[in-house]
Amino acid sequence: MHMHCVQTSAIGGFASPIPKSSLSLSSTTMATPSPNSLRVAAAQMTSVSDLAANFATCSRLVKEAASAGAKLLCFPEAFSYVGTKDGDSLSVAQPLDGPIMNQYCSLARESSIWLSLGGFQEKGSDPQHLCNTHVIVDETGKIRSSYRKIHLFDVDVPGGRVYKESSFTEPGKDIVAVDSPIGRLGLSVCYDLRFPEVYQLLRFKHEAQVLLVPSAFTKVTGAAHWEILLRARAIETQCYVIAAAQTGKHGDKRESYGDTLIIDPWGTIVGRLPDRLSTGIVVSDIDLSLVDSVREKMPIDKQRMPIDFWKAASL
Repeated sequence: MHMHCVQTSAIGGFASPIPKSSLSLSSTTMATPSPNSLRVAAAQMTSVSDLAANFATCSRLVKEAASAGAKLLCFPEAFSYVGTKDGDSLSVAQPLDGPIMNQYCSLARESSIWLSLGGFQEKGSDPQHLCNTHVIVDETGKIRSSYRKIHLFDVDVPGGRVYKESSFTEPGKDIVAVDSPIGRLGLSVCYDLRFPEVYQLLRFKHEAQVLLVPSAFTKVTGAAHWEILLRARAIETQCYVIAAAQTGKHGDKRESYGDTLIIDPWGTIVGRLPDRLSTGIVVSDIDLSLVDSVREKMPIDKQRMPIDFWKAASL
């Protein structure tokens, strides 16, 4: 497994929400990459209520991922915009063929790289609601697939604030997986992580090999549950998990935990930024033959009971 960590911030005229000195590169060779390995990258950033500043940060990270040879770069939830208060996002919500998403599709095309963009503030079915949508864009800039977040974050965070995502977001209804150059991707967004049924369906019904979990976990819930939930999903589905994370303070009222992770199907963390609060990318080589090997040696797909068994067992 080969892993690079790139931390970046504002430099040379780039607009960035992160006031840190830039382009430091550290590289750790953990093992010689397999000839079957596929290079992926996951971003960590602090989005703010400035579409142009967020786009400048994303644009820089796309160029870094492409230069590192990544086939796919995953951005966190709310990559393009984080409002100062709940519901602010309604003011920037656009359809997937609108100018904001078109900008990001152009980034993919210009750098010939696949992008995982989720969740994006997609215009909803009425002016009072949007959809929190995870969009997959291919290297030509074409939208290949999109998933609307099913589980909305309506939570009273212990020691923190109350969130009610459903007050301005309509939930999705469909489980989505899509083929890509780095395997079959299973799509989700943030709070979905607490609902293992989503990932069971992605693995056993939709044959996902790589689960994507773009997120903006709160500082409190992230410290308590982020890593353990992600590793559990990897282990129980025998999939790679790529979890791009928002980090740091987005204003006075909102703070994200960070800790972007790439995890293999045995539950081992194979990619992690050394600084949980930095803006940057982690680059890692994944090997789908490891997915096959883990599944062959522990064939849970053949051993799991069908839903009818559980219906009878619970009578």
